[in-house]
Amino acid sequence: MSIESVRAFFAAHAPDIEILETPGSSATVALAAEAFGVEPGQIAKSIAVRVGEEPILIVAAGTARIDNRKFKDRFGTKVRMLDAAQVVAVTSHPVGGVCPFGLPGPLPVYCDKSLQSYAEVVPAAGSTNSAVRIETQRMADLISAEWIDVCQ
Repeated sequence: MSIESVRAFFAAHAPDIEILETPGSSATVALAAEAFGVEPGQIAKSIAVRVGEEPILIVAAGTARIDNRKFKDRFGTKVRMLDAAQVVAVTSHPVGGVCPFGLPGPLPVYCDKSLQSYAEVVPAAGSTNSAVRIETQRMADLISAEWIDVCQ
């Protein structure tokens, strides 16, 4: 169960952070914002894409969208989304619960500058009804993310 890998990640790296679970789904930005009482932009969505043959994660503000031109300028290729089965294979998390924590192996993770508008963000925590509240820069530091500008 992927929420367990997220629990293990936080137990090892940030034991003060609590995983929050909701009785209903928080699998979309709108549902998560409502469930956790934050603005939609504060939901830190993790987007699994492929650069060539390499999968990567981009964590962006919930209201941000990948800008094709910026993405191509940064990575030298068109953005290619992973399908649901590929997302689970790469992250161990289901779509709607994808996060940069508790991954089964090394995966390049990038944080889009759209997140920098918020002191605290709410990324999912490995299931479609879980999340964590975390300071934006702390999240980036915990996952060793590089800051990039690929969203509009």
